[in-house]
Amino acid sequence: MARIVRISESVRLDDYEAYAQLAASVRELKREAALLVPELEGRTVWHVNSTEKGGGVAEMLPTVVSLMRELGVQTEWVVIESDKQAFFALTKQLHNLIHGAGDPTLGTAHTELYEQVNAENAERMLPWLKPGDVLVVHDPQPMALAMQLRRSLDLRTIWRCHIGLDDDTPETRAAWRFLEPYGEAYEHGVFSAPEYIPDFLRARSSLIYPAIDPLSDKNRELYVHKLVGVLSNAGLANAIGPVLTEPYRQGALRLTGQGEWLPAVDLDDIGLLHRPIVTQISRWDRLKGFAPLLRAFALIKERARSGRYDALPPVEQRRMELVRLVLAGPDPASVSDDPEGLEVVEEIRSLYVALPEAVQRDIAVLALPMEDRRQNALMVNALQRSSSMIVQNSLREGFGLTVTEAMWKQMPVLASRRAVGPRQQIRDGLDGRLVDDPEDAETLASTMVEMLNAPKDREAWGLSAQRRAHDEFMIFTQVRRWLEVVHATLAGAAI
Repeated sequence: MARIVRISESVRLDDYEAYAQLAASVRELKREAALLVPELEGRTVWHVNSTEKGGGVAEMLPTVVSLMRELGVQTEWVVIESDKQAFFALTKQLHNLIHGAGDPTLGTAHTELYEQVNAENAERMLPWLKPGDVLVVHDPQPMALAMQLRRSLDLRTIWRCHIGLDDDTPETRAAWRFLEPYGEAYEHGVFSAPEYIPDFLRARSSLIYPAIDPLSDKNRELYVHKLVGVLSNAGLANAIGPVLTEPYRQGALRLTGQGEWLPAVDLDDIGLLHRPIVTQISRWDRLKGFAPLLRAFALIKERARSGRYDALPPVEQRRMELVRLVLAGPDPASVSDDPEGLEVVEEIRSLYVALPEAVQRDIAVLALPMEDRRQNALMVNALQRSSSMIVQNSLREGFGLTVTEAMWKQMPVLASRRAVGPRQQIRDGLDGRLVDDPEDAETLASTMVEMLNAPKDREAWGLSAQRRAHDEFMIFTQVRRWLEVVHATLAGAAI
């Protein structure tokens, strides 16, 4: 059943303001909060989603909740739960349908299951709420809550949808038909792109970009000693000497050529500290484009070994010989609302095992443990900072905070125009590169080669990317927009 997530509020606005590049954004947030927060006195803002770990929503909410509390808004975070795996299979089906994929068949049994699980969670939440509170529900999983809770309480309601598709297909229509009755209970909708807003919410919706916390363990600066320490403790690099801190209780796992998962440190060193590295880190999801990226990188390695790049200058030839690909995601068993994850990992395992041994050695497929979220975040941070470039090869992507994270770290990013979220962030030729088709292995391979062999361009793209992330996608901007949206919803005003 639903439970309140306890958040340890460690980073405060003054901590951000101490950094020169963040100070102006913090001061702007404080000025606006001084005007809007008094109107929220006596109300609690309840953010509700379906998982405490895994995915961008679960990563954003702790900081959003903490900062809103510091600004004077009583704010809580609730996670809905269920022991009915069929419910999460259904919500994953809805997730895929909104992205234009999957079986569009949805019937009465699906509706009954969906409403039953939401009703059980609504019953659990009801004693916590009071009239006038603001209910902010994230994504399709708990969308029926507002309809059910408003039968008993006068609540103000906002639906925040982080996913979408810039196309109208039989799949998207099936998903929105299923969800539309529950949308009637929401006074306002919030989306990440105008293309994502369904017709039934278009007249009462606005935009909020997802955002990163620049001081979180996933995004904070890692100086050389800390970077080496994290890689060593996580089993991602072989320590060449004593390390100050103890190894993590659970280190990264790496896929072997025989299809087994073993501690990464037990296999050959990936080369994160000295090789050119191309990295993609995402949830295990078919829409993330892991498989075509793996095929594209295999083309690069096969061509390097067959002499295809012999006409390149010696240093570029050497780069093609040494470059390695890192494909990393969470331990799929730890993400409770993603039953498809294990299937995707199995597909990637089959593709990897079928590659020639020489190609396998230059591809590291990693599973990052999720039990300790701080250690997981530091692993992701260290992997990104050890990379020459980041890829987010999503076929569909609501926004893609892995793109934002990389941009903040001055990493050039390769993504596709097909995915709305990444193309909202990356300007082709300014912050990285965009390809038209994320399933075109030939184009992916040639673009990766071009980017790798243009180090000065990569440096310029990385600097531009960091500026853009700072100006558009920081947590301060998001919290300020949330205050505006909640204030306008209470006033019944358009935004």
